[in-house]
Amino acid sequence: MVSWSSISRPLTALSQYRNILNSPVCRNAVQQQIRKSGHDHHQFTIQPSRFQWNKFKDLLHFYVMIGLIPITGIVLYTNIFIGPAQLTEIPEGYEPKHWEYHKHPISRFIARYIYPSPQQEYEKALHHIFEENEKAMIRQLEKEVNEKMAERNDYKAYYYRPAIAKYHRISKEAADQLESIRGTK
Repeated sequence: MVSWSSISRPLTALSQYRNILNSPVCRNAVQQQIRKSGHDHHQFTIQPSRFQWNKFKDLLHFYVMIGLIPITGIVLYTNIFIGPAQLTEIPEGYEPKHWEYHKHPISRFIARYIYPSPQQEYEKALHHIFEENEKAMIRQLEKEVNEKMAERNDYKAYYYRPAIAKYHRISKEAADQLESIRGTK
């Protein structure tokens, strides 16, 4: 019985294709192709390229799929399943970490793993102040030295610019050679 039903199936499919081929829409399309014979003059209008627009859309969709959708999923998950932190008493002898003061789990994650701690920022600011203080002290000392040199007319110490030894040696050798050529009088 099963084999007889499979034989009759292709015959019904062929009859459906015959109905489609004999339809007026299909006959009109075939007749138009025959009438035009491929000699109709079609016009190709020149248009500006849409390559940059399509590339922009592709990149926008790409970065939305990579960035915006996963971040939205993470934010929804944390807000629905984790929720904000609850305020409780601090146990005796426990010192809370700096990220435990934030209420939202995402801001706690960012404070813990991405941003430096407030103590570290404070120490960096102190170091910057220390460096600026050292520079100010050096400038003050240089100012005092310049004043003392101007007061005592001491030009050899601070204003003295030593000649580079290489050029000094070359000029000394040239002077000695000239002296040997000229001779002593």
